[in-house]
Amino acid sequence: MWLNIFVVITFLLFILYATIILLYRKWFIALQPFKVSADLQPQTSFSIIIPARNEEDNIANCLLSILQQNYPSHLYEVIVVDDHSTDKTPIIIQQLQQQYTNLQLIKLTDILKEKQLNSYKKKAIELAVKSSKNDWIVTTDADCLVTENWLKVYAAYIQKNDPVFVGAAVAFTNDGSVLQSFQCIDFMALQGITAAAVSAGFHAMCNGANLAYKKSVFYEVDGFKGIDNIASGDDMLLMNKIKTRYPKKIGFAYNEEAIVKTTPMETWKSFFNQRIRWASKANAYKDRSVFWVLLLIYLLNVALLLLPILSIFNVASLACWLLFLVLKTWVEASFAFKIAAFFKIEFRWWHPLLQVPHIIYTVVAGWLGMFGQYQWKGRQVK
Repeated sequence: MWLNIFVVITFLLFILYATIILLYRKWFIALQPFKVSADLQPQTSFSIIIPARNEEDNIANCLLSILQQNYPSHLYEVIVVDDHSTDKTPIIIQQLQQQYTNLQLIKLTDILKEKQLNSYKKKAIELAVKSSKNDWIVTTDADCLVTENWLKVYAAYIQKNDPVFVGAAVAFTNDGSVLQSFQCIDFMALQGITAAAVSAGFHAMCNGANLAYKKSVFYEVDGFKGIDNIASGDDMLLMNKIKTRYPKKIGFAYNEEAIVKTTPMETWKSFFNQRIRWASKANAYKDRSVFWVLLLIYLLNVALLLLPILSIFNVASLACWLLFLVLKTWVEASFAFKIAAFFKIEFRWWHPLLQVPHIIYTVVAGWLGMFGQYQWKGRQVK
C-alpha cells in the first residue's frame, strides 16, 4: 500500500516537473535573438570586474579577449581583484598593465590582511565596484573567454532597452569525455532555463561569469548586505535584490556574440564542489518562485532515487520507475535540443544514459549544499 502511495507521489511530482520544463521550452522557443544595429554609437561606459585566485593558466587569455574588444577603450576599464593567489597570477596582470592603461589590479591581501571571510568573491567584487569609475559593472570569471563584440552587444541592449540589470549566456567547452559532456549538458540546461525564465519575467536567474548591472543600483540595494555571509550568490542573490526593486528592468541579452565560454571542472571532485557551492544559496532566494522550482526538482530526483530501492521486489513499481526515467528524459530532451541549437552543441547517442548519474548527483549535491561543507579554491567553506 505504502509503495503505491509513493509511486503516485512520484507521478504527481513528475507531472508538475514536466509542466514547468515544457513551459520553459515554450518561453525559450519564443525568444527572439537580440540584434545589434550596424549604426550603433557606443555611449555606455563599463567597469569589468574579474575576481581571480591562482589563475596563472587562464588569466592572460581572459584579459586579452577583453582588452582587445571591438569597443572604444576609453569607455571601459578592467579591474582584476587578486584573491590571495600563490602562483604567478598577479605578475601576469602587472605585465599586461604595462601595455594596457585601462587595466587595474587590486590585491585582497593588501586590504584584508589576515581577516577571514566566508565569501571572498563578494568582498572582491564589492571592493572593485568601490574603485570603479564607470556607470555599468560587468562581471566575469578569470577562466572565461569573451567574443570581440561582447561589450558591443551589452551596450546595444542597454541603450535600446534601458534596463538596470542584464544577464547573458555562458557555455562550457567540451572535449567529448564523460565528465565534460555531463557538465556541458547540465550547464546548458541551466542556461536555457535562465534565458527563458528571465525573458518571460517568471523569475530571476543569471550566472556571475556574464552579467551587468548599474553601479548606482548596486548601491541602491546595499550591494551584498544581508547575503555577504553566503559563500555563493554574488550573481543570483544580487539579481533577486535588484529585481525586487526593479521588477520590470531586468533583461537577458540573447545574442550569440554575448556568450562567454569557459572550461568545465577538471575532476569529478571539483565538479561536485562547484555544484554544492551553487546549491548552498537555495534557501536565501527572496524570489520564492526560484525556491519552489528548485524544491520540486530536488524532491522529484529524491523520489526517482528511492523508488528503485523500495521496489526491488516489486516488478510493477520497477516498471513505473523505468517509465518515469524514459518520460523525464524525453521531456528534458525536447527542451535540450532547442537550447543546443543556440549553443551549437552536438548530442551523442549515449548522452541519455547520463540520466541516472544526474539524478544521484542532484540529490547528493543539493543535500550537501544545504547541510554540508565543501572545498573551493583551496578553502574549506561552510
